[in-house]
Amino acid sequence: MTAADGVLLEATDLVAGYLPGVDILNGASLTLHRGELVGIIGPNGAGKSTLIKALFGLVPVRSGSVVLDGADITSKPAHELVAQGVGYVPQTRNVFPSLTIEENLKMGIFLHPHRFDERFEAVTSLFPMLGERRKERAGLLSGGQRQMVAMGRALMTDPSVLLLDEPSAGLSPINQDEVFARIAEVKAAGVSVVMVEQNARKCLLIADTAFVLDQGRNAHSGTGRELLDDPAVIELYLGTLARDL
Repeated sequence: MTAADGVLLEATDLVAGYLPGVDILNGASLTLHRGELVGIIGPNGAGKSTLIKALFGLVPVRSGSVVLDGADITSKPAHELVAQGVGYVPQTRNVFPSLTIEENLKMGIFLHPHRFDERFEAVTSLFPMLGERRKERAGLLSGGQRQMVAMGRALMTDPSVLLLDEPSAGLSPINQDEVFARIAEVKAAGVSVVMVEQNARKCLLIADTAFVLDQGRNAHSGTGRELLDDPAVIELYLGTLARDL
């Protein structure tokens, strides 16, 4: 694989787990092309969050590989991955509630403080609310607004890849719609995105490509629209949610 073929991130046959001898991933794979939004869906316990954590070096990979822009990054520590252009937004505890929005964003680029003004302007052009309310404490924001702070902080390093773990978890339907709209804007701004998401229908609506995991393995893959229209995916993973599309 080379940068020329358009593949930016590729995970191949990942076997990984949190405890010795207990595998959560059992050969999961995905491919992310430049400028693409990849969605990862599946039932609870399928290994979705484990996969994205394995990509970011937070879960031990026992076999398989993760390649970024032609370089093997399997099991590299998170700080090295950030330096190589990978951003990560965890599902929970993803903001510093006692800090202001501005201070949260500064934490995202603390190794390169001289770039703060430049990156602050870029991030707040995507998320205007962060600039308008920069002096407010993050702990006073709504769940959807906190998610924007978390994404904004990850984008402060100007990553080529943004990994999102369940960005809509715990949010109201209105806040979910806002977060999904912002994720689409991040992609439109040139950042390639891998998103694990519990709201499978909304994920597939904005995903270029999607992978369905089941028991730590790839069960289905295709474009977001193909999977929305796939009878097997509807029956097993989407239920009646997809029938009214």
